[in-house]
Amino acid sequence: MDPSYLIKPLLDETYPVIDYGKGVYLYDMDGNDYLDGSSGAITANIGHGAEEIIQAAAKQAEKVSFVYRSQFTSEAAEKLALKLAKLAKGDLNWSFFVNSGSEATETAMKIAIQYWQEQGVFTKTKILSRWISYHGITLGALSMSGHRGRRARFTPLLEDCPVLPPPYCYRCPYGEIEGSCQYSCAHELELLIKRIGPEHIAAFIAEPIVGAAGAALTPPKDYYKIIKEICKKHGILFIADEVMTGFGRTGKMFAAEHWDVTPDIVALGKGMGAGYTAIAAALVSDSVMEPILKGSKSIISGHTLSANPQSCAVSLAVLDYIEKYDLVKHAEKKGIYLLNLLRKLQISFPFIGDIRGKGLMIGLEFVQDPIKKTVFPREILFTQRLISTAQKNGLLLYPAGAGEDGIHGDAIIIAPPLTITEPEMDDLGKRLEKTFQMMMTDSSSTKEEGA
Repeated sequence: MDPSYLIKPLLDETYPVIDYGKGVYLYDMDGNDYLDGSSGAITANIGHGAEEIIQAAAKQAEKVSFVYRSQFTSEAAEKLALKLAKLAKGDLNWSFFVNSGSEATETAMKIAIQYWQEQGVFTKTKILSRWISYHGITLGALSMSGHRGRRARFTPLLEDCPVLPPPYCYRCPYGEIEGSCQYSCAHELELLIKRIGPEHIAAFIAEPIVGAAGAALTPPKDYYKIIKEICKKHGILFIADEVMTGFGRTGKMFAAEHWDVTPDIVALGKGMGAGYTAIAAALVSDSVMEPILKGSKSIISGHTLSANPQSCAVSLAVLDYIEKYDLVKHAEKKGIYLLNLLRKLQISFPFIGDIRGKGLMIGLEFVQDPIKKTVFPREILFTQRLISTAQKNGLLLYPAGAGEDGIHGDAIIIAPPLTITEPEMDDLGKRLEKTFQMMMTDSSSTKEEGA
């Protein structure tokens, strides 16, 4: 076999070579099948090998795949922008197309700052965010991320955006109980704004449901209404990072709809191309665009491949597919089925401390003691071993952060394609149960060896 010069996540790891995918399954070159229980990185929302998307990609490729956005527009890009305007709530009508979620959140950040500059306000340059959050890996996006593990190597280069504790009901830092809490995690934003000075703050960014950093942390019902009211009171824009949660993943087209809140700017990605192409977007409201349209008439951002017709055509086909097969509603119903399946497993496996999320984005947090919520020792690498064991059993899961600091805890996200069927969810449950049984056996053996 030829040597590999591909830089992979772990350079000394051997990865299976995938041959093809169909529906919720992937097949490697050795003929092994894997149930894609995480849609890759919560991306393959409509499953693999959808013929309608393949045809749309080929049709656009026969016409033109690339034009530079400063020279031309394209029918595909115009139609995609119109589609997003129709799907979004309120006056979120304007789309700036980029290539990844990191670019989308960073573009949202730049637009928020420019919004104030266009009105002659040059002091509002800070973006506030939460700890235990993740908004991307570029320096601007990473600055907004409250993910200690991913910030560590680059801290001297980063801005100090994370200031607010997350809505972590399972480990509430205020000792409050969900359902009867006083929303201290939301109200603290106002105190922080007063300390920093609203004249310095352009926007606040948050994932409606926290993804990689917190394993589907889901706020209580009035959380975002309080956040939006505080932002509005102090003249601060609210950016929703829907890169992971957008396009039906949570049982709504956009997750912010669960809290009946319309952001000023939305970052989109992942499910927007569903893995069939690299595309993302910053979706901007009329009110944010107004001073820019009256002022410079140009948003200072962009990339060579922004709004390329090939990716726009594929994304448009993906969104049409989601609507045609009513996948948003299906995600809501299937999420209930999957949640019930996982809660049954929780009875048999006490290391499942918490199950949370909405639709087909469900987080599982693992603990050593379910009563005390004590975490596993870091050195036993519980999550890594679980992910590896699951893959050997033909099940793909997504690792996530957990614990009070988002590092010293173990969790996964289960987020299969929205097209998954009940028999396929049963298959997922069987593979997951086998994995948990192997983890229990492994843990027992480790204890006996240490005795």
